[in-house]
Amino acid sequence: MAKQILTLNQISMKGLERLPRKTYEIASEFAEPHAILLRSHKLLEAEIPESVLAIGRAGAGVNNIPVDACTARGIPVFNSPGANANAVKELVATGLLLGSRGIVEGIGYVESLGDMNDGAELNKTLEAQKKQFKGSELVGKTLGVVGLGAIGSMVAEMGLTLGMDVVGFDPALSVEAAWRLSSRVRRADNLAALFSKCDYVSLHLPVLDSTRGLVNAELLKTMRSGACLLNFARQEIVDEPSVIDALDSGLLRKYIADFPSPALIGRNDVVLMPHIGASTEEAEDNCAIMAADQLVDFLENGNIRNSVNFPTLQLDRVSGCRLSLTNENVPKILGSVLSILADENINVIDMLNKSRDEVAYNLIDIGNQPSKAVLNKMHQLEGVINVRLIGDCAS
Repeated sequence: MAKQILTLNQISMKGLERLPRKTYEIASEFAEPHAILLRSHKLLEAEIPESVLAIGRAGAGVNNIPVDACTARGIPVFNSPGANANAVKELVATGLLLGSRGIVEGIGYVESLGDMNDGAELNKTLEAQKKQFKGSELVGKTLGVVGLGAIGSMVAEMGLTLGMDVVGFDPALSVEAAWRLSSRVRRADNLAALFSKCDYVSLHLPVLDSTRGLVNAELLKTMRSGACLLNFARQEIVDEPSVIDALDSGLLRKYIADFPSPALIGRNDVVLMPHIGASTEEAEDNCAIMAADQLVDFLENGNIRNSVNFPTLQLDRVSGCRLSLTNENVPKILGSVLSILADENINVIDMLNKSRDEVAYNLIDIGNQPSKAVLNKMHQLEGVINVRLIGDCAS
């Protein structure tokens, strides 16, 4: 029986092509889909049928998905970290140039001269007025990068390529991210130290309780006078009234962001873009491919990569069939499951168990096909959230 994938946004064809038509059905309406694939659709818990085993987002943020509710139901939520990193990095490069040169102002001035029909007079006027759009070069300036994940590390490398000194800060820097990072990126001990040293600060953090409103009045007071702040991460990371006060006082020279708001539109010291950081064909393709691949690997093998609420867990398939089991992260549950298998003379070939916060996830390869009664017995154990049989032992 083909697995049904419910799509709630237009998904790149290159991503959908990763779902073989022989084994997957794809549509925007299903009563009982096996998985959901989406981009920006605001998904409500009531929209998630009981049949759903997983949700994949073709993008990095998951604030449009009720992650806590999914966790409670044993539904892993996958995202696509890093798939849009190059697209965002290139827009940050654009932002740096817009923040250093009078590009926007110069373009606006030229547009205002549209009624001048004399080419010689136009050139004379431009030569006389161009000095008001003079900027400064990026070479030798200091760029601060807050958050050194997939995007932040690329932005840091890009800053070095442009001849800038680069300072980075990330209290949760992973080993993998550290390996990606150039040794020429200096580490700041804290955010205040980074803000005080930098001519440009670029934000690359997810929205968490710990990062919401992170850039506030207190932090902005430590910023080097006349600096430029770039936000291509999330609007909620910045306390907007504090940014406006810093702009009004002259402490902040310019704010460049991908998140327009009524209070910022129309200011000469603000450059706003319509949330286009990941809006390239390549980024949409990459995100859709990554999300689709992760759903396929989970549905067919139970493996988990890039989930925001489940542990990373990958177990190579051998022979036999596989059980995936999600349970509350409390003692004795796995032992009880193994006892049920032993009582039924079902041999365990291989297994892997990992936990993340309140959830534990298990993959158990077995040599004999368990009956529905056995699966029900496991599911009835206190603390077990769901049990799934993957594959057929006879095949």
